[in-house]
Amino acid sequence: MDFELEMACFVGGPPTALGERVTAKQAEDRIFGFVLMNDWSARDIQKWEYIPLGPFTAKNLGTTISPWIVTVEALRPYIVDNYPQDPAPFPYLRHDDKFNFDIKLEVDLKSEKSPVITTISRSNYRFLYWTAKQQMAQQTITGCNLRPGDLLGSGTISGDSSDSYGSMLELSWKGTKPIRLQNGEERKFLQDGDTVILRGYCVNEIGVRLGFGKCEGKLLPALPYKE
Repeated sequence: MDFELEMACFVGGPPTALGERVTAKQAEDRIFGFVLMNDWSARDIQKWEYIPLGPFTAKNLGTTISPWIVTVEALRPYIVDNYPQDPAPFPYLRHDDKFNFDIKLEVDLKSEKSPVITTISRSNYRFLYWTAKQQMAQQTITGCNLRPGDLLGSGTISGDSSDSYGSMLELSWKGTKPIRLQNGEERKFLQDGDTVILRGYCVNEIGVRLGFGKCEGKLLPALPYKE
């Protein structure tokens, strides 16, 4: 079992019709705000079903989000340059304005055997290659309709250093480099009873902090299969 450090945007505005496209330049009117998101992942199942079907049951077992939505308007003071994209994306994915944010992200892991919490990753939303506008445009390019309240996940957010990766798969380098916790335990992947806590916040030049709340979930043992 694994976590994935992600963020997600909630769709706002009136619903679109089936077959209607939303380009990246139009997408801002449809993005209400953001939350933290843990896209829990069963890696053994994912590897088994990835070819030829792609991940499905490895991902649909559970998703955790943070307790409130931070609106785009609240995030505007923390806008930064978009991630450089080379080659240039297709026309429907292009937008000239900045829509990337300096959101500091942390992942904490707590074993059921100890109250000690270990921060195992520090990343940032600004590392995402694609903006939320581009992701929405990609979602709708073939006519998928949008409804207010729809949730679009960002994908795993990993930085360029080994302590900024957004999953155990990356942090432990596919299980070849165990992570040592503060209580002395080691992890290659998650174990039953582990609690994963995602945190995200922005800080301005005078130290005022804008937070997303805790995105917290505990991994419970699998239910036995009965025919």
